[in-house]
Amino acid sequence: MTVTPFSVVEDLASLPAHLKGSAVAIGNFDGVHRGHRAVLQSAIDEAHGHGRPVIAMTFEPHPRSVFAPHVPLFRLTPAHVKAEVMEALGLDGLIVLPFTRDFASLEAERFVEEILIGALGIRHAVTGYDFHFGKGRAGTPDFLRASGEKHGFGVTIVTAENDESGEVISSSRIRAALAEGDLALANGLLGYRWFAEAEVRHGEKRGRDLGYPTANLRLADDCTLKHGIYAVRVEVDGLRHDGVASFGRRPTFDNGAPLLEVFLFDFSGDLYGKTLRVRFVSYLRAEERFDSSAALIAQMDRDSAEARAALASIQPLSALDLALGAVPLS
Repeated sequence: MTVTPFSVVEDLASLPAHLKGSAVAIGNFDGVHRGHRAVLQSAIDEAHGHGRPVIAMTFEPHPRSVFAPHVPLFRLTPAHVKAEVMEALGLDGLIVLPFTRDFASLEAERFVEEILIGALGIRHAVTGYDFHFGKGRAGTPDFLRASGEKHGFGVTIVTAENDESGEVISSSRIRAALAEGDLALANGLLGYRWFAEAEVRHGEKRGRDLGYPTANLRLADDCTLKHGIYAVRVEVDGLRHDGVASFGRRPTFDNGAPLLEVFLFDFSGDLYGKTLRVRFVSYLRAEERFDSSAALIAQMDRDSAEARAALASIQPLSALDLALGAVPLS
């Protein structure tokens, strides 16, 4: 049996022929959290039940960045990470449509006729209960249902997915939890441990002088992760290492721009220029200022011991968490 590779399509004119006639899940899917996965799973079930391919459709940049560019938006999953999660879930492809003001002004009926039918030839559409599309957000769930009846494709509208406390799972709740350092809540809503990627850059090399040489990474400017100390699992060159990380402004030294500084346990080697994937497992404490290097080192020793303990027995939160590389340790 031939396995068709996962496809990321940014130009509908280049849509692979085998993705025509798909079941399509439509949404922004930032975070691809448990609520999003209810939408995606509905599309997967529909596709597999009828022997069809299944794809997701999303938009870049995030619509909020287009309509309110002055308001930073903490992106949980950049486009390439979103695609990786979709592939891990078993989808056949991801369509990434450029989102511009001109695109936003497209009438809902034209979106259905030109994109869903004309370009994709869809057989089934799946969206969340709160997804709207087209000019003036006229493409409501009811509009999509009516369009399906008119044009002959199926439509499923997925209701809100609640967490164990009965609250609706949403990207905004996850952003808020990360901003509070509540990794247990954020990761629980995601269903996998949140991670960030960045390239190691040269820094002031203060950590080396303190006995804790760190890899310095600059996260996206929109990242509102709480400043503080974290237990982390880090992937580099396909291998995974435990470590402790500080995200913040380094109040003991320069109180500068936010920087992620990662110390890998039991590691030696040159990391400069490499891209690290840092998976945030546990929030240990808030960032603080120390009066001396000795006091800082003593606290770093305690942080390292606490991080090792937190990382010693972690288990994957889900099959997706495992597929994304949360464990095991290399």
